[in-house]
Amino acid sequence: MRIALGIEYDGRDFSGWQRQAGTRTVQACLEQALSKVAAVPVSLVCAGRTDAGVHAVGQIAHFDTPSLRSERSWVLGANANLPEAISVQWAIEVDESFHARFSAISRRYRYVILSRWVRPGLLRGKVTWVHAELDIDAMREAAAHLVGRHDFSSYRALACQAKSPVRTVHRIELTREDDFIYLDIHANAFLHHMVRNIAGVLIGIGKREHGPDWSREILEYRDRTRGGVTAPADGLYFVHVEYPPEHSLPQTQRAPRF
Repeated sequence: MRIALGIEYDGRDFSGWQRQAGTRTVQACLEQALSKVAAVPVSLVCAGRTDAGVHAVGQIAHFDTPSLRSERSWVLGANANLPEAISVQWAIEVDESFHARFSAISRRYRYVILSRWVRPGLLRGKVTWVHAELDIDAMREAAAHLVGRHDFSSYRALACQAKSPVRTVHRIELTREDDFIYLDIHANAFLHHMVRNIAGVLIGIGKREHGPDWSREILEYRDRTRGGVTAPADGLYFVHVEYPPEHSLPQTQRAPRF
């Protein structure tokens, strides 16, 4: 049978999602825990690989197994064997046509910025702190240049392995509540470091280091070496994956709000 999982995790304790030799990753911890429940090795496929320090509230993964367990047993059994920073929220049997990565229609991230002159204590590692007051109107104007289908070469990591740099951004929204600025990005897919590079450019514009058109100029360069600073991983959350309705997955969109 094929099992889909909804997963959340605090990324600070891990070297990202992807399994790597000699380091602690989310995928490796989950596979070890699920293998104990299944009593056979388990290999996971996720909707979107996250970097070291990046959090998730709506990560989706699937695995195939010959082991028969109830959906409740997969959840409780996995969580009993996982570190506290990872939690399986739900498990559901799906058709073999479902694929956590390739069946996805779109993905959503939220980047949380704390804009105030005093650094955080309780939210350390959960938000990105910016000492300066940010001009959110300028950031919104700059973000509008990035909506649509574009070549995002300037906004991806130099080591990005994606075959094409073209992505379609459906929506970028910035909202402010007290000292918090929420940057929400909805796209068909994302490149390596794409959200953090967009956040870095928008923060620079919010600091008035550049005008709102700078985001468009960087886009047109199609050259990462001429892009802006990569924002920290601290404030980044993988929020939601959209699939065709026939897969009937539980809703997992719970964007963090402080």
